[in-house]
Amino acid sequence: MGMGIEGIESIESIESIESIESIESIEPLMRLSPVIPVIVIEDLATAVPLCQALVDGGLPVLEITLRTACAIDAIAAVKKAIPEAIVGAGTVLNAEHVKNAIAAGAKFLVSPGTTQSLIDAVRCNNVAFLPGIATASEAMLLQEQGFEYMKFFPAQAAGGIAMLESLQGPLASLKFCPTGGITIDNASSYLQLENVLCVGGSWMLDPQLIAQQRWDDICTLAKQAAAL
Repeated sequence: MGMGIEGIESIESIESIESIESIESIEPLMRLSPVIPVIVIEDLATAVPLCQALVDGGLPVLEITLRTACAIDAIAAVKKAIPEAIVGAGTVLNAEHVKNAIAAGAKFLVSPGTTQSLIDAVRCNNVAFLPGIATASEAMLLQEQGFEYMKFFPAQAAGGIAMLESLQGPLASLKFCPTGGITIDNASSYLQLENVLCVGGSWMLDPQLIAQQRWDDICTLAKQAAAL
């Protein structure tokens, strides 16, 4: 049995995501928008206006990566300030990350790869989880544990579209969110694949636009991503 919700074909509202608390929520979350922004917050003061611009542009599912010292505070701030956002934590590597992200209000967790201890921590906390894989063997190991929805990372470096097409035949039940090297130029090609539900990317998060607080421009880029 997969980690999806049986019988759910689509999501009618963000509120329906907010009411789901179990690990089984990852499938409808992946179907909510074509692109999940992968966000690195360097300055806590930019977290809320940046994420508001993304949400206003039609990208409500936000992955704030745990790559900076202020990431946990950023998750908490965005969760509080933008209730319509579905805020998750990315670059989740261990049980401490799981605990801290959930305490900050993260609704889902994303990992670049997967270990047994990480799976155990996620299950103990009953939170939506998108585990990372880069090979068929890794995907099969997760499938044995009941996972059907996975992050394919680093997508371009790990074989890109050709790799995902190759996985479709033997692992037809698995669905992916490719992340890593995804751009506005290749995102549509990934999204056309039968086993891809959404992609993760950061091309709409131009560092210069963020530094200049050009939130309207960020919003425009988000709208282009949401229209894919």
